Parts: sequence; structure tokens; C-alpha cells
Amino acid sequence: MTRQSRTRPAGSERSLHQAYDTALLDLDGVVYAGGHAIAHAVESLAAARAGGMHLAYVTNNALRTPEAVAEHLGELGIPTEAGEVITSAQAVARLIAEQVEPGSKVLVVGGEGLRVALRERGLVPVESADEEGLAAVVQGYGGPDLAWGRFAEAAYAINRGVPWYASNTDLTIPGARGIAPGNGAAVEVVRIATGADPQVAGKPLPPMHRETVLRTGARRPLVVGDRLDTDIEGAFNGDVDSLLVLTGVTDAAQLLRAEPRHRPTYVDRDLRGLLTGQPEVSERQGAWRCGGWSAAHAGTGLELTRVADAVREPDPVDGLRALCAAAWSAAGDGGYADDVDKALAALGW
Repeated sequence: MTRQSRTRPAGSERSLHQAYDTALLDLDGVVYAGGHAIAHAVESLAAARAGGMHLAYVTNNALRTPEAVAEHLGELGIPTEAGEVITSAQAVARLIAEQVEPGSKVLVVGGEGLRVALRERGLVPVESADEEGLAAVVQGYGGPDLAWGRFAEAAYAINRGVPWYASNTDLTIPGARGIAPGNGAAVEVVRIATGADPQVAGKPLPPMHRETVLRTGARRPLVVGDRLDTDIEGAFNGDVDSLLVLTGVTDAAQLLRAEPRHRPTYVDRDLRGLLTGQPEVSERQGAWRCGGWSAAHAGTGLELTRVADAVREPDPVDGLRALCAAAWSAAGDGGYADDVDKALAALGW
């Protein structure tokens, strides 16, 4: 089954941490939310590492340096080296460095992570659009306190013809208090003021995947994320497998309506899914079965039923996997358009 024709989540007899050599883990919504670890993340990652899996943390958030991220993970109980953290700031800095002269000045609209990444590539971060010889503008997430005037500074330079780059275009970012505007929302502010479009490096685009492979040397990676439009699409674009965890942005209804490039290889509640095999989803007479559940497309919606011969109490995640198969097979190359609420209500979603 190719990723382009995926009609159901895949199964795996082996535990995922044994089937793949490297986990490419998103951070926000997967490992932590705000300043706190997500439930089961710390112990699951420790067990995966002890079982021989390499861990790399791949984030579209360009605010913090790899050292700061590694320190934060350590404080949460996840020992991490700075070299195990890959950020969109690093990816966009490499992209810029390939297109401008060494030592060029780059206007930064964002946080310290961007400045450090630019210096690593031999570029000079500056703060004003009036700098002589300005070669580029780069924009990344700057945190909730980023001054509005920074967007104006970017617009001044871009309107004079200076090339514009963005670390990523995630419209939202999960935090301890909920979902907040992300760098993509800030990029739209500058886009409105300039009519320009930036070159973007972060997930799901190739520069971020290239940066990750160069820095990790992964041969059989598994992308682990919570977002369909960045993590899962990035895995699709990179032709690698993916695990969607339901601890962040994506909810069950969005998953059922996913178009092919947003359909993960595996689905699980949280990072405990790394430590187990994944159940098969099989087709029987037009219905899709996983564990103690059977799902089918019926009329204008999905029909979910418990299987009478199930050997254990049905797991709601198995029901979701079966529903994914029913929805994706009915949708073909599009996204499922019919009602999903009734079927999800049967699972408690």
C-alpha cells in the first residue's frame, strides 16, 4: 500500500520503537504543551530510547535555540542533547545561506532561535530595515510578546524588494492554556502589508525534512506528530511513515476527513503508541474491522458497531482506526464529506 493510496491505518506486529531506527518527534502537542509534559510522554520516550530507538525532536517553533529546548526537555525528565533538536530556524537559515553571500545581513522578526541559527550559517542578524546591504528578511515565531512594530519593520524591507523567508506557516500553536496564534498568523499580517509571499522552510516542506535527515542520519525514521498539515504532510512529502498522536491540535473528526496527504500510517492516543505494535484493520464484506469494532460507510454517514466475538473490551482507538478506514476508503482521493458526529459519539469523542 503506497502512501498515495492509503485507505486505512497500517498495522505492525513489531513495536514501533523496534520497527524504526529514529523517532522524529514534534514537540508542541506531542511531548509537551506549554511548560508541562504531556501525560505518558516522559516514561514512553525513556522506554523507547532504552529499547534502542534514537530520538530527535523536530519543531517548527523557531523561538528557542536547540540548547534551550534541550534544557527544557531535561527539566521535564527527558535527558536531551542540543544536537538531538532540529528547528525550523536551522532549516530556514540553511535555505537563506544557500541564496545569499556569506556574511550577509538578515533582518530578524522573531526570537533568539533565529539569530543563533543565522550565525551558525555565517550570516549577520540585524534589527532594522534601514541596514545598508540588507540581503534578506526572516520571520519566525517570536512568542506572545513580539512587538507589532517588528511586522512593520519587515514590511518596510520587503516592500523595497528585499527577499522574504519564513521559518514556518503554522497558523496556530498549542500551549498550556489552549490554542494560540502561530507564526503563520504573523506571516499573514506581513503578507497583507506587502502582497509578497515568503520562501518557507518548515514542515511540511522539503527544506525541513532535508535538515532533519542531514542532522540525524536516520535510515528508517518514523515521524511522530499531532498536526495533519505539518507533521503528517511532511512525512508524506518525505516518503516516510508517520504516527499521529491525539494529544495536540488534530481531533478525531479532522482525522476522519483527512485527504490522502494528511493520512498517517499509524494512529494512537499518545506516545505510548511507540512501545506497542499496531493492530491490523481488515476489510470484511464492505466493513472495516479493528479489535472489537466494525465500521462502514452507510448512507450519509459512518456506522460503527461493536463486534460480538471480541475477546476483550473494545478499545475506542481501535474504533477510530476502523472509522478511518471506512471514511478514507469512501473518500478516495478527497476528504470525507459526510457526517461523522454520530459514529464518534459512540466512542466518547
